[in-house]
Amino acid sequence: FNLCTFWLVEALTRAGKERDSQRLNKARLIFEEMLSYANHLGLYAEETGASGEALGNFPQAFTHLSLISAAYNLDRSI
Repeated sequence: FNLCTFWLVEALTRAGKERDSQRLNKARLIFEEMLSYANHLGLYAEETGASGEALGNFPQAFTHLSLISAAYNLDRSI
């Protein structure tokens, strides 16, 4: 689920704040990869398949909320 992946980004960001640049870097890399799965309008589905296809409900508001939260916290930490 895309929501859970953005939660992972946020958890790594919070765990790496001011102590662990490796976790922050991993969070940034996962976040950047997730950005590539948005469609041409920047919208996300509920899930992303193994080959990058959008699966489940589309668009999924909860995914977008977790994207915003992850982006905000990652930006504050870097």
